[in-house]
Amino acid sequence: MAHDDPHGPTRSVFEHSTDLEPLASQVISMLCERQTVTTAGARQVAVDYLLRATSARTGFDPCLVLDEMRGFRLTVDAIIDLYIPQVAYALGELWLSSDMSFADVTIASLRLQALLSEASLGLNGAHADDPGAIHALVVVPEGEQHFLGASVVAAQLRRLGGDVSLSISETRKQVMARVICDQPNMVLFSCARIAALESITRTVKTIRASVDIPPVLALGGSVRASAEGIKGQTDVDLVTKSAADVYGFCTKRMKALGRL
Repeated sequence: MAHDDPHGPTRSVFEHSTDLEPLASQVISMLCERQTVTTAGARQVAVDYLLRATSARTGFDPCLVLDEMRGFRLTVDAIIDLYIPQVAYALGELWLSSDMSFADVTIASLRLQALLSEASLGLNGAHADDPGAIHALVVVPEGEQHFLGASVVAAQLRRLGGDVSLSISETRKQVMARVICDQPNMVLFSCARIAALESITRTVKTIRASVDIPPVLALGGSVRASAEGIKGQTDVDLVTKSAADVYGFCTKRMKALGRL
């Protein structure tokens, strides 16, 4: 005579395994997501977090967001050099595809600027009293509005040991006053639009005509990808996307002149 199991029918190990499959798949999916890397080398999960944080309708605390980013085992250098620019690019793409309004993109960009300022604490003015420091002037030409990219470059130069000033959308006369008064070792123009190249060309010409030993003159920004012959057109010393390249070029120039 068959007896019923008082604890109910027994379940095989295969049935237990079947129950665990959805959970295992979810864990594997989450781990894969954490390992996904963008073409620029950023971890996608951290990029997604920062994009959500800067785009949220709720308040934004740059100190807390910086702590969260560090929780992804990211260095401050990586946050400044890689993640902030990646999210800025993503915001631009969302605006171009009409998935985010200009106002929302502006707010998110200002939040990225606040995060950059928080991450850069301790860099500002760290080398101002060092007589051997390279003095750099980063210029966003009049009419340009990509202040975030220029701020990232300024932070990179400060980490390299530079004493950096920013000129945001100032007139050519104002830029020249800075160059004559401060005598920077390098002037880096950050340019996003081809239309701004004419103004940069005139400024470069004025600097070369007004200073006995002109500073290193460099050009960076997204305009590099959309125009040919920029170096010859503007008469800058180099066109580059790397703050380190400009810094290294300037260091060699100063050593050649006996200033280092």
